[in-house]
Amino acid sequence: MQKIKKDDTVKIITGKDKGKTGKVLSVDLKKQTVIVEGCNMQTKHQKPSQANPNGGIVNKEGSIHISNVMLVVDGKPTRVGFGEKDGKKVRIAKKTGKAID
Repeated sequence: MQKIKKDDTVKIITGKDKGKTGKVLSVDLKKQTVIVEGCNMQTKHQKPSQANPNGGIVNKEGSIHISNVMLVVDGKPTRVGFGEKDGKKVRIAKKTGKAID
């Protein structure tokens, strides 16, 4: 089971976007990276194509290592632990002790 999942709200704890919060758009378990909405923006020069006939410069989110983000629960960043609730393994916020999902 993973600590951070798609559609979670996370806070970036290190790097150029330190302090920003955003929604997780995707998680890559093999590389252990996440893509956070509006964070780690990178410019990409695109050639004209059928989908984008003019081409040009496009801004898109880059990936961030999973260790550089922290899950936000009730507006506060918290570490994530695991516990059991009704016979199922669930994520638990360390700060509040609440089950996340």
